[in-house]
Amino acid sequence: MELKGKKVNFLGDSITEGCGASDDAHCFVQVFGRMTGTVVRNYGIGGTRIARKRVPSANPVHDQCYLDRVDQMDADADLIVIFGGTNDFGHGDAPLGTPDDTDEYTFCGAMKSLLERVMRRFPASEIVVMTPIHRRSEMVTENPVGLVTGPLELWVEAERKICSDYSIPVLDLWSVAGIYPRLEENYRQYTADGLHPNDFGMERIARRLAGFLSIL
Repeated sequence: MELKGKKVNFLGDSITEGCGASDDAHCFVQVFGRMTGTVVRNYGIGGTRIARKRVPSANPVHDQCYLDRVDQMDADADLIVIFGGTNDFGHGDAPLGTPDDTDEYTFCGAMKSLLERVMRRFPASEIVVMTPIHRRSEMVTENPVGLVTGPLELWVEAERKICSDYSIPVLDLWSVAGIYPRLEENYRQYTADGLHPNDFGMERIARRLAGFLSIL
C-alpha cells in the first residue's frame, strides 16, 4: 500500500491517545505519520473499550465505547486503524462471549458490530485491526463488578477470528511487537508501566504498522 499523503484515522484507547510516551510527538500515531508521510488523526481515548459497559464508570469519559465513536471520525479517511481489546479484558464488565454473538455487551458481539459499522461508514477505505500487545498482568483479572476474565490471549484470539470472518487484515502485535513486559528487561526498555509503551515501545509499534501496511 502506498502511504505517503494518505489520511489515516486511528481509533483506540490510552495507548493510541499516547499514554506512556514522553509527549504527544512520541505517540506511535505521530511517529507513524512522520515515518510514512501520512496525515494522521488520533481518536484514541484513554480507558475506553470496544464493548459496551453495563455499569457506568466513575468517569463517563471511559464509557465512550468504540462503537459510538465511529461516526465521530472524519469521513474522508483512506485508512482506518483500530487498536483495542486490552481494556475489555482489564476493566470492562462485558464477558468475552463467542464469535457467534451479536450482543454488543459481549466483546465478540461488539467487535463484530464495530467492524460492520466501520465498513459501512468507510466502504472505500482500507481497514486494519491491531491486536493488543502483551502486558505485565495478562492472566486472570477480577474487575470491580466481579467478572473474572482471562487470560488476555483469549481476547486476542477472538479478535483474530472475527477479523478473519470479515476479511479484515490484522497486525498481530501480540505475536510480533517484541514487547513482553513480563520479562523485567523488556519491561524497562519498552514500557512506562508494564502496559503503556514508552517512547521506544511507541516507535516499535509505528514501525511494525508501517512495515505491515507496506505489503498490503
